[in-house]
Amino acid sequence: MRLGGAGLEAVHGVVAGRYRNAFVAARPPGHHATPGRAMGFCLFNNIAVAAASLRARGEAERVLIVDWDVHHGNGTQDCFQEDPDVFFLSLHQYPHYPGTGAANETGKGRGEGFTLNVPLSPRTPRSDYLRVFGMALETAVARCEPDFILVSSGFDVLAGDPLGGQLLEPEDLHQTTRMVMEAAERCCGGRVVVFLEGGYDPQRTGAGCVAVIRALAGVAMDV
Repeated sequence: MRLGGAGLEAVHGVVAGRYRNAFVAARPPGHHATPGRAMGFCLFNNIAVAAASLRARGEAERVLIVDWDVHHGNGTQDCFQEDPDVFFLSLHQYPHYPGTGAANETGKGRGEGFTLNVPLSPRTPRSDYLRVFGMALETAVARCEPDFILVSSGFDVLAGDPLGGQLLEPEDLHQTTRMVMEAAERCCGGRVVVFLEGGYDPQRTGAGCVAVIRALAGVAMDV
């Protein structure tokens, strides 16, 4: 399958009813890639391609992209910062690579107000992260009223990642995934696809992937 094709198969498969939801376990990650160049280990912005394809095919009028990678998804923001039909929500460590994602970056032109950046300090307590995530997600859903939700799931947000500085555990990402799924059930028939982004400790990334997939499958962490 061509690069980016896994994400397209996932989103169009959910629309067609072949899948209830999906986890796109494809590398390299994509959220730093801008419309004009690759950067930050990212060649093509897979989630941006998927969002654009959903809209081009008339399968979604409004798309919400939720990014919880420890790094700001500058490429995704660049793709849609002037587009009022794609809402970009990013929670990320700040200041950190790539240096973007300040709270005053809220979109441009017609897209003003459809970007929500939530900069977080290193070592944000887990309970604080989850509380802020829930509030930001509800704000984004209310503003966007999405037909489809896409997630940039960076596992470098987990404690111990060599390129991160946060404290989350796999069970926290299980909870954030469940929160996204519950929001999607309310607004867009449960249509959710999660994309693998960063994560640079293989064991921790693997554990995080399992936690997110369990949430998508409706399986509790303690089963």
